[in-house]
Amino acid sequence: MKKVIDGKLYNTETALKIQEYWNGYGYSDFNICTEALYKTQKGKYFLHGEGGAASKYAEHSGRNLDAGSEIIEFSRREAMEWLSENGFDETIEKEFPDLIEEA
Repeated sequence: MKKVIDGKLYNTETALKIQEYWNGYGYSDFNICTEALYKTQKGKYFLHGEGGAASKYAEHSGRNLDAGSEIIEFSRREAMEWLSENGFDETIEKEFPDLIEEA
């Protein structure tokens, strides 16, 4: 998937996939949600999300909701927060060592 945001092209085909999340629902379930955090060749982060008609990625189609997808531009901090929210601590340590410190 490709999307231009503020004059910058975000492309899942050319970016490096950092981490994936799946909520566990089956592909035929309206609640399914998958997300993947990517990093472009220039070091910019973005999230590609897809989901069923009952997910946060649902799209309006007339009076109905259908499955949908979206690309969302992330700052480094937002990317780290997404990883933290989804329990990917090892990826945080690898990708953002400069943003974490010993307690």
